Amino acid sequence: MDEERKLLQKYGLKNKRELWRSQSVLRGFRRQARDLQARLRTDEPQAKREAEGLLGRLTRLGILPVGTPTIDDVLALTPEVVLQRRLEWIVCARGLATTPWQARQMIVHGHVALDGRRITRPGYLVAGVEEGRLAYAPTSGLNSDDHPMRVALREKLQARSEAPPPVAEPAMEGR
Repeated sequence: MDEERKLLQKYGLKNKRELWRSQSVLRGFRRQARDLQARLRTDEPQAKREAEGLLGRLTRLGILPVGTPTIDDVLALTPEVVLQRRLEWIVCARGLATTPWQARQMIVHGHVALDGRRITRPGYLVAGVEEGRLAYAPTSGLNSDDHPMRVALREKLQARSEAPPPVAEPAMEGR
């Protein structure tokens, strides 16, 4: 339960149902990988095609690294990998918002677009090739560099990059 709460906080999820949904998506990928792993031992040609399809899909989504992924890589995935492909997390990571909660609000209010098309679902899984086409919606007021929120966002991000790393306080003995 503590791990779930930490993931909710880190990724700015609305409720545990969103976390469970991403875990379910991952379970589906892993189930398919286990089935394919068993079928690949029999040298079934259809299983090889299906395995290539699964690995290709996960690579296009950005869940698996580009290169030569294997079925074992699919089995080693964690829910965090799927959560990092959600639109709200990518908007925050790309610097269009300062927090995942702010990113979520911007998405729901229609200020974010992929390829010029507004996406209003924070849980949308962004493919690796789509990530570069993420921007503010053309009809959004945030599209202007002079928008007060954009100015504040730039200042916050600049202050973050210039701030020294936090120093841990020494542990107090005798407590």
